[in-house]
Amino acid sequence: MTRQIFLDTETTGLSPESGDRIIEIGCVEMVNRRLTGNNIHFYINPERPNHEDAVKIHGLTDEFLADKPVFAAVADELIEYLAGAEIIIHNASFDVGFLDAELKRLGRPKFATLVASVTDSLLMARELFPGKSNSLDALCKRLEVDNSSRTLHGALLDAGLLAEVYIQMTRGQESLVIEAEDGGAQEFEVERVDLSQFQLPVLLATEAEAAEHEAVLAQLDKSSGGKTLFRNLVP
Repeated sequence: MTRQIFLDTETTGLSPESGDRIIEIGCVEMVNRRLTGNNIHFYINPERPNHEDAVKIHGLTDEFLADKPVFAAVADELIEYLAGAEIIIHNASFDVGFLDAELKRLGRPKFATLVASVTDSLLMARELFPGKSNSLDALCKRLEVDNSSRTLHGALLDAGLLAEVYIQMTRGQESLVIEAEDGGAQEFEVERVDLSQFQLPVLLATEAEAAEHEAVLAQLDKSSGGKTLFRNLVP
């Protein structure tokens, strides 16, 4: 079973080193490339004020967060939920930096040691689309993922959008990947389908279809000055 968790956070600002804190965590679960609906979501009291610019991005005010649980109150539930999964985060260094800071305050190990692995979907996107904008909004537009409800950043909403983007970015995989049974860490076997065992039917064109095809070729001949490549390739 391949279990992946798409994770996103919202924060009071940009720098955990300066004391900024996590205020929202959203996680979306996918098992064997199917979204399960087993998601979790927390609003968190950061025990410090938001930066004004951050509120403009996520809309979560100090007043709204005042009665929410602190990170220490949700840490065990979060860690238990994430255990053993591949965690996929867009711009992972940002979120992991904040998670590490929160865990350090509680005397817990670093985030990466608590999960199977961390995958940065931003790095994946940069390899697929070099030189282009690879923000979550840009990827949604490029990959035709509907993000019309994203007027403000929200951790659970963004984690769900990231899951859809990831599925689109990886849909071109041509082989079946099956986890090895020896329990080795992240070892995989690739099983390829032997097409020689199948007898594929050959469907011939009808006379009407052949006539229509010839008419198209005639138009191409006319426009290309008799240089239609199809006639040279097919005897």
